Amino acid sequence: MEHIAVVTGAARGIGLAITHALLKDELTVVGVDVNEAGLSATAEKLTADGASFVPKLADLADPTQVARIFAEIEETFGGVDALVNNAGTCFVNDFVDISPDELQRQMAINFDSTFYCCQRAIPLMLRRPGIKKIVNISSNGAYNFDVFDPAHYRASKAAVDNMTKHLARRYAKENIVVNSIAPAMTRTDLFDVVEPEVLARAIAEMPQGKPMEPEEVAAWVAFLVSAAGNCASGNVIILNQGRDVR
Repeated sequence: MEHIAVVTGAARGIGLAITHALLKDELTVVGVDVNEAGLSATAEKLTADGASFVPKLADLADPTQVARIFAEIEETFGGVDALVNNAGTCFVNDFVDISPDELQRQMAINFDSTFYCCQRAIPLMLRRPGIKKIVNISSNGAYNFDVFDPAHYRASKAAVDNMTKHLARRYAKENIVVNSIAPAMTRTDLFDVVEPEVLARAIAEMPQGKPMEPEEVAAWVAFLVSAAGNCASGNVIILNQGRDVR
């Protein structure tokens, strides 16, 4: 049976690396992104290479668009075997400068989108055989306060991890396993929004003296989605080269 994985934020960065990793493992990947140009370019390249990749354009902070995407997935494939909630961003402002609109948008992109996608994917997983997987991409910033991360960004990722634990307990008997991966500094486009001195200091604090690469995070996602991850649920897996070991 064809195994269907949904990857959000699939057009670039960590999401694109995850897409490549799951395609290599012979899953069909439904890649969802709000970036139309990036998604089209990704789809064109992947399908030209013969990959089983299905692009879906949507703003996942909008529950009506999430509902539409999963209705289309249900019509085409009948169900979902894996969901990777990777879509997210970071608005870089100090606490007193965060506007109400920015707070709401930060939570909507990082947490609400994950909530809505889980809510729509789980009913489609319940009809599938075997162990189904949800992997939420969180952040080391939810726990590590040695480097600068904005308050609303930290809160959004901590909320994702709390929901991960809730869903893992709630759906354990339904054979849905749910985990979070919380990377530290990983090379993505978000590097461009951080002040150079802040970024340099954060990278210098990484034990290996360099940021992690998207492919390293993707390898962990592929591991959890594979049969090797069947017995792991409710975990927040921190990837930071051992930075927080005390």
